[in-house]
Amino acid sequence: MHDAILNHIQKFIHLEPSEIDLLESCLSISQIKRKDHVLQEGQVCNTMYFIVKGCMRQYIINPRGTEQTLQFGVENWWITDYLSYHNHTQSHFYIQAVETSDVIAIEKSVLESILIQIPSLEKYFRIVAQKAFGAAQMRIKFLFTMSAEERYNHFKNQQPDFVQRVPQYMLASYLDFSAEFMSKIRAGKV
Repeated sequence: MHDAILNHIQKFIHLEPSEIDLLESCLSISQIKRKDHVLQEGQVCNTMYFIVKGCMRQYIINPRGTEQTLQFGVENWWITDYLSYHNHTQSHFYIQAVETSDVIAIEKSVLESILIQIPSLEKYFRIVAQKAFGAAQMRIKFLFTMSAEERYNHFKNQQPDFVQRVPQYMLASYLDFSAEFMSKIRAGKV
């Protein structure tokens, strides 16, 4: 199971055999059951999660009491609350398993130690952060420039398998419209 993260890392940087051994000694796989949370609002996030298998999401509960999905994470993706993790402050987010998920959870103290011992990992995590930031920027662009129907069709065309993996109400909240509107779009009534 460590192969997934090692293969992902080595797409971006080269690791020496001794570095691979060191990294593997620090990693363990956990299984997060469907609907379980690894982070809740108000907690301090001290962990980054690499998704080996499954699907997770980051969400908020808006002032109306409705869940609003901000991010999904699937295989070979990292998910965390970067601000809480970096600043050691209370999180404003929830992170939940959408499907039963196998993850490699890396605590901040462990990661900091690994980064000192394997400096090239800094480059890997910089690339990961840049990709995540770029994806967030594109999502904001789509929210501001596309109609709800255009957002759904764009997402469905870009991620056809994913649309089938997540509950429709979560997908609707991610695309910033109601579950009722999602039903109309899917039924071709919009």
